[in-house]
Amino acid sequence: MNLKFTFLIIIIFSINSSYAQNTRVNENNNIGWYNYFGTFKLNDKYSIHSEYQLRRDNFITDKQQGLLRLGLNYQLNPKVQFRLGYAWIETYPYGETPINGMGKDFTEHRAFQMITITDKISKIDISHRFMLEQRWVGRYSNAALTNEDEFPFLNRIRYMFRMQMPLKGDKIENKTPYIAAYDELFIGFGKNVNENIFDQNRIGLVLGYRFSNSLRIEAGYLNQTLQLGREINNRNVFQNNNGFIINTNFNFDSTSKKE
Repeated sequence: MNLKFTFLIIIIFSINSSYAQNTRVNENNNIGWYNYFGTFKLNDKYSIHSEYQLRRDNFITDKQQGLLRLGLNYQLNPKVQFRLGYAWIETYPYGETPINGMGKDFTEHRAFQMITITDKISKIDISHRFMLEQRWVGRYSNAALTNEDEFPFLNRIRYMFRMQMPLKGDKIENKTPYIAAYDELFIGFGKNVNENIFDQNRIGLVLGYRFSNSLRIEAGYLNQTLQLGREINNRNVFQNNNGFIINTNFNFDSTSKKE
């Protein structure tokens, strides 16, 4: 079932890309994403997820986006985890064609539901992450406004496939370097979706190091292909954003017994 779903979304992405190739405006940006992720374990089943992502254009000098996300995890079994949560996002005007048509920054509020399924083949860890998002994206009814006065509702579904493997030994444990690769596809749907049914795709290749049960750091390459929800001169606008990503992952276990 997972292989069929993956094959289907690859076909959708390929058809969309082929059709739009001759009618699109392509822009390039250099990005740098600096991310914190924290998990606070409450017991064997429940934990709290927190994260903040500082996303920059021109690698570090200009604002691209800020994202704060909070969630409640439920561990169904060692291979399946559910998450419900909320996200706050602030997007800034960057690049040649800002996402907001008036060239203004805008706020977005999201509710989301997520399921992550993990497995292991030999020494390779595999994960499938499915996310459903309900989005309220701020916009301005006229250019004279300084704050958004409308928040239309949008739906989006996301699927991420990730593989990682240790660079020494047979599994990723403390004091182990590893390599990871992932791809994530975003699809918009519902009555308010505009040009960007295909919303974006992200490809990452990172090197990581697990220092301990509490700390893991990753850094590497990120490619983001993003389609704007509006046209410019009757042409779709695509951003091809390339740069680097740094992830710092903390795990706090309040159930651990002190020796």
